[in-house]
Amino acid sequence: MRETVNIALSKGRILEEGLPLLARAGVVPVEDPLTSRRLVLETNRPGVKITVIRAQDVPTYVQFGAADLGVAGKDVLMEYDGDGLCELLDLGIARCKLMVAEPASLASHDDPRAWTRLRIATKYPRTTRRHFAAKGIQTDIIKLYGSMELAPLVGLSDRIVDLVSTGKTLRANGLVEVEHIADISAWLVANRAALKMKRAAMKDVIDRLQEAVGHNA
Repeated sequence: MRETVNIALSKGRILEEGLPLLARAGVVPVEDPLTSRRLVLETNRPGVKITVIRAQDVPTYVQFGAADLGVAGKDVLMEYDGDGLCELLDLGIARCKLMVAEPASLASHDDPRAWTRLRIATKYPRTTRRHFAAKGIQTDIIKLYGSMELAPLVGLSDRIVDLVSTGKTLRANGLVEVEHIADISAWLVANRAALKMKRAAMKDVIDRLQEAVGHNA
């Protein structure tokens, strides 16, 4: 019996940039995930399926074996509190930066080297806390799920930690980048147990993706 390899892809930019990469690896869904209402899609390769889910859920699906492989942003993996999965390959897509930003009016006289305690709005509380704890800086963290740029404008926080791609949204809201936390891109992750139990089937997909990434470099 052919082993099935289920690949979890997150919605949004990773899905849009991941589909061409999968195609170069010879894996093409039989329906367009960008328009289909189906969440589990067959592909042109027998035994290989694609599951489309929320970005934050990819590590969970992979860890608990609902997916054998997954494509998730490094930001999501840094924030994830779990084990049972391993990071295999930087796919080099969906690139951006995780940054600290603050109002330009504050940045004009601010010195990050003098920071001792910060009030920060972010959807990455674990990563933010780790970053500043390593520098001996105390943080009051407010977890938000969207429109991070609004928090300093209404006095909810002094600064934010968020993903930055072009920086246009920050500038439009009077914010500037003041500290770099990490470079972010999408990674291929795998369930540790599945790597052993479905070794041959998974190795074929992994090798194809690795070759596709190499050609894309």
